[in-house]
Amino acid sequence: MKCYDENAKIIKALSEANRLKIIDILSCGEMCACDILEHFDFTQPTLSHHMKVLIDCGIVQSRKDGLWSYYALNNSNCNKLILFLMNLITDTDECICKEKSKCKCKYD
Repeated sequence: MKCYDENAKIIKALSEANRLKIIDILSCGEMCACDILEHFDFTQPTLSHHMKVLIDCGIVQSRKDGLWSYYALNNSNCNKLILFLMNLITDTDECICKEKSKCKCKYD
């Protein structure tokens, strides 16, 4: 199932260059906000805004440990996005011209 609205929210979040760079950084594994910030020329509040957008669309997850915030990719949702994009550009049995059902998948 296509889930256009949910995937459009993720794609919109990823359409900003700094957020793509954050995803690339997090592909190495979980990182503290302070370590992510070292890769950028902006302030901690700006990083917090970018992280909130990525968390809200479900592509990044966070956890607190004392005063520190740690971020990691939500691999399940990343995989769902990859499958969506692959199905979107491939003629499959789920192609919109062959299927009339409504979207029923949800991101965490």
